[in-house]
Amino acid sequence: MSTKAGKIGRHKFHGDPARFDVVAEYISQNYHGKITRIADVAGGQGMLCRILNKKYNFECEVVDPRSFTLVGVPNRAEEYQAEMADYYDLIVGIHPDEALKEVVYSAKIRPVILIPCCNFWSKEEALGRDALIQKIEEFYQENGIKYQRVTFLFQGPKNIALISEPPKSS
Repeated sequence: MSTKAGKIGRHKFHGDPARFDVVAEYISQNYHGKITRIADVAGGQGMLCRILNKKYNFECEVVDPRSFTLVGVPNRAEEYQAEMADYYDLIVGIHPDEALKEVVYSAKIRPVILIPCCNFWSKEEALGRDALIQKIEEFYQENGIKYQRVTFLFQGPKNIALISEPPKSS
């Protein structure tokens, strides 16, 4: 796992800081006028939320028990649970670490943008990036969740997203 740090202004981030702008622009292009409230799960300092709130006028909040968001970024200092998904219109997990499964389970009821990083899917087997994505896709298929893979244009290798929609209600 890369720990390469990047900067936006005076803020320091692990990984490519361009990911926040890239994902925010994708959300704006694909969800503008369709959604209002967004959960940025395990969103750390909240740079994605800051961009979504200020630049694109969404209502985004970070849901992260670590509670170290930038000043002015709305946040809930608690662990994300899939049951929270019904409050939001979109769930976003950019490298959600331990919240991975809860973000995936949220896809049963809300649209989800997920960029998985570390294997918090299975304690029994070591999963690399591709195997992890495949396991999540299998879960989506088993649960009738529509999804597509999207490779975001920021420095990888953790730049492959699964964009999902919940199953249609009968």
